[in-house]
Amino acid sequence: MFELLKSRHPFLDFTQVAFVLTDIHSMILCASRYAENLFGYTREEMEGQRMRALFFAEDLIYFLPNIIYLTIYKAGFEGDGLLRQKDGKGIFVHLVTAPFKEGGETFLVFSFQEIQRLKRLEREKLEMRRQTSLGMMVEEIAHQVRNPVASIGGFTRRLMRPALSSQKKEAYLSRILQETKRLEEIIRRIEDLVDTPKPIFKKENVLEIVEQTLRTVSGQERAKDVSFNLAEGSFGGDVCFYMDKGLMTRVLAHLLENSIESVSQDRGKNGPEKIKVLLACDEDHVEISVSDRGEGISKKDFLRIFEPFFSTRPERVGLGLTFVKRVVEEHGGKIRIESRLRRGTTVTLTFPRDRRRLIRRGWISPETPASLTSP
Repeated sequence: MFELLKSRHPFLDFTQVAFVLTDIHSMILCASRYAENLFGYTREEMEGQRMRALFFAEDLIYFLPNIIYLTIYKAGFEGDGLLRQKDGKGIFVHLVTAPFKEGGETFLVFSFQEIQRLKRLEREKLEMRRQTSLGMMVEEIAHQVRNPVASIGGFTRRLMRPALSSQKKEAYLSRILQETKRLEEIIRRIEDLVDTPKPIFKKENVLEIVEQTLRTVSGQERAKDVSFNLAEGSFGGDVCFYMDKGLMTRVLAHLLENSIESVSQDRGKNGPEKIKVLLACDEDHVEISVSDRGEGISKKDFLRIFEPFFSTRPERVGLGLTFVKRVVEEHGGKIRIESRLRRGTTVTLTFPRDRRRLIRRGWISPETPASLTSP
């Protein structure tokens, strides 16, 4: 059976992912060529060893037994970890496991990708997105600038007409100033987006960042007769993850300013409007949500909200959500928007959490058998 399984997987040697095949007791049956490069063992050295040879001693108590338990009984595991190379050095990998049956026997497949390589590929992917976005922006900039420039030129030519009344001169000058201010705002927002620095990640307290941002925009809050409601629930004040504090503050400020504008456009008559900021977390993720009961987004506009320069308000440039999405993705996060016209909008940011998960701190099930990885 062992030779049959090996013969069925020669294609694994042509992938840039390390594969290891074991029996149900985590005994290594065969390994791919890339696994040799990743861990420093020859295939002959790996075959016949237990998977514990690739893990550090501190991970043999909970981490590895939990991975094997999940693979056998819960259809697999996916996550990151520090594994051990032949020379004793550590290597960060992204690990995915899965079981399969052959001839009535159960086998386990472990696939490993080096985190540094994945990060490099992700950076290249983000850079390609950034370049594509800039290309789209150049086309849209030409469109955005053309209209105010044409207006300025038209009103300037009118000012040069003889015998023009002072009232008309004043009106034309007012329109020229208006269009000039719009051009200045477009240029400022473009510079802000293009010159956005790449994130410098430090471990930051989430609650402190949110509270600081709320204080920053509190002037607009009072001026628009709006109040913020921060809901922490069981979040706790010690939740942290790696972020760029300055960029994250700008992201949250933009979302809050959007909500303030939205409720101001659709004011009720029952006192100040409330904007809810909700913090939530689990073992793996942190979520920050901003909810309002403002004007909402129509279905026809919803698919365009992240496009550069798209805005339902003529006085706005429409680069805010483009900036927000880019920063969130560069933090490894995701943005989700739910909205109904005249019912309000909820924007939820989800980020991976820097924390040792339960799988490393204890058995995930009382049934997890330590004997799975014993020598």
